[in-house]
Amino acid sequence: MSPNQMMKRLELWAALAIIGLLTACQQAASPEAGNTPKQQGSTKLQIHVVNYPLQYFAQRIGGDQVRVEFPVPSGLDPALFSPSPEIVSAYQDADLILLNGADYAEWVSRATLPGSKMINTSQPFQDEYILENAVTHSHGPEGDHSHGQIAFTTWLDFTLALKQARQVFQALATARPEGEPIWRQRFEDLERDLLELDSTLNRAVTDTRPILGSHPVYQYLARRYQINLRSVHFEPGEYPDAKSWRELKQLLEQHPAKWMLWEDQPLERTVATLEQLGVRSLVFNPCGNTPKQGDFLDVMHSNVNNLGKVFGQNLSQPQVQPAVSTRQ
Repeated sequence: MSPNQMMKRLELWAALAIIGLLTACQQAASPEAGNTPKQQGSTKLQIHVVNYPLQYFAQRIGGDQVRVEFPVPSGLDPALFSPSPEIVSAYQDADLILLNGADYAEWVSRATLPGSKMINTSQPFQDEYILENAVTHSHGPEGDHSHGQIAFTTWLDFTLALKQARQVFQALATARPEGEPIWRQRFEDLERDLLELDSTLNRAVTDTRPILGSHPVYQYLARRYQINLRSVHFEPGEYPDAKSWRELKQLLEQHPAKWMLWEDQPLERTVATLEQLGVRSLVFNPCGNTPKQGDFLDVMHSNVNNLGKVFGQNLSQPQVQPAVSTRQ
C-alpha cells in the first residue's frame, strides 16, 4: 500500500470514528435511546390522596417535584367513594398514599394497600377525634350511607389542618430528603395561611347564638371556634321531605337558629321554606372534593367571610363560593 493510500484510509477511519461518536451522543440525548418522557417524569414523587385538602397540601408543599393524584370524580363525596380495581392498583403503585384518618374513605379499610406507603395525616391528634352516634340515611348518587361514630372533616379546624399539612411535609421530606429545604419553606408559607384563617375565624365568631348545620360535617369547626351548632340531614340538591321539616321545627323550638350552614348552594325552594321559618341560608363548603372555582385557600376564605356575616362581621375576604343566600 502506497503512502498516499495509507493516508486516505486513515482519514476514512477518522471520519467514521467521528460519525460514530456523534451518533452515540445523539442517542444518549434522544427519547428513542431510553430517556423517554415517562422515564423523565418518574423522578417526581408519585402521591395518591383520598381527598382534595390533602391534594392541595401536597401540591403546595411538593410543587413541581411531586405528582399528586386524586381520582374521585367531581360531584362525589370522597368520604363515600368506592374506587374501581384499576384505581386501587394505582394507589398501590404510588410512592406515598396520604390518608385523612378518622375513618375517612371507608374503602381504604377494605383494600389491600402497602402499609409502608400509607401516611395517616391525622395520626398526631387521634385523641382529639370527635365521637358521635352513627346515623344512616340516603341521598344523591352514593345512596344509603352512614355518618359513623368518628367525625372526619378534621381540616375544618384550621389548627388540625395545619397538623395534617405538617404530616404531609414530613412524609415528603422522609421520602426525598434532598427536597427538604424547599419543601420546608413551602410548608411554612402554607402554615402562615392556615394560621391566618384560624385567627380570622376566631375573631369572627363573637357570641354563642344558635346556628344550624344542614349536614353533620361541621363538628370540628364548631368545637374549635365555639359555634353553638346543631345539625340536620338536608342536602343542597334535594328538597327535604315532610318528616325532615317536622323534625326541623321541633329542633328550632329548642335551638332557635336564624342561620343554616350549607355544603353547597341549596335549592331556591328550600331557601324559601327555611325563610318562612325565620332561617336564612349561607354556604360553608367543606371542600372535600375539588372546588368548581379557585383552590382550598380561596374556598376557605370565602367560607370564613360568609360565616362572619352571621355575626355582623365584614371580613372583606375574596369570595369564590356563593355569598350569603337570602331572599328579599
